[in-house]
Amino acid sequence: MNTSPSTTPVVRLSHVSKIYGSGDTQVSALNNVSVDFYSGEFTAIMGPSGSGKSTMMHILAGLDSLTSGTVFIENTDITALKDSQLTKLRRDRIGFVFQSFNLIPTLDAQANILLPLELAGQKVDEDWFKLIVSSLGLEQRLSHRPSELSGGQQQRVAVARALMSRPAVIVADEPTGNLDSHSSKEVLGLLRRAVNELDQSVIMVTHDVHAASYADRVLVVRDGAIVSDLRGASEDELNAALR
Repeated sequence: MNTSPSTTPVVRLSHVSKIYGSGDTQVSALNNVSVDFYSGEFTAIMGPSGSGKSTMMHILAGLDSLTSGTVFIENTDITALKDSQLTKLRRDRIGFVFQSFNLIPTLDAQANILLPLELAGQKVDEDWFKLIVSSLGLEQRLSHRPSELSGGQQQRVAVARALMSRPAVIVADEPTGNLDSHSSKEVLGLLRRAVNELDQSVIMVTHDVHAASYADRVLVVRDGAIVSDLRGASEDELNAALR
């Protein structure tokens, strides 16, 4: 694991607030949050249900609007982009890994991995594709459709798809939520290797302390604010921070 952060933020939240509803039903999901996520680092975001962790992830990935503040991906203020520009940035600069895999059932593994490049009309870098496929152990699974793959294998395909465009950051939303313990360990190891060996940046939302222990850094969110920012924490320390 990395012991110190890069000096380059790949994602930056500056005084970000998110309010849902109005009047008596108003809920403050994020309250004036400022935080940098660094390049080449694996960050986990944890917190109880309703803490704001998922809202933070959706906002930093450009999936949800914010009430006030700014969000930068690399040097681009995404809050200033038009919808079409934001869609392009998400496609080109953010890799997504979801709990539900989000694979196309009628496409085989290879087609699912290459789909974002196909939609963008971009040429496939065959060397990068081969490196990702071999790193994730998918060489013998490329012609299989999702229904012919285990949950762990489907998530490996999803990780490969997220890596194909060489994104600025990979955003993983509870990526082990639907997996057994063996497959969870496998997928977390793959995300760890993506950071260590492929120089990727990963931001993962999880409720699982063991999953968070794979990260270089853990942010604990409560009541719409970051209450702990931990590096090299043990599972016991993470459990204590969540209490």
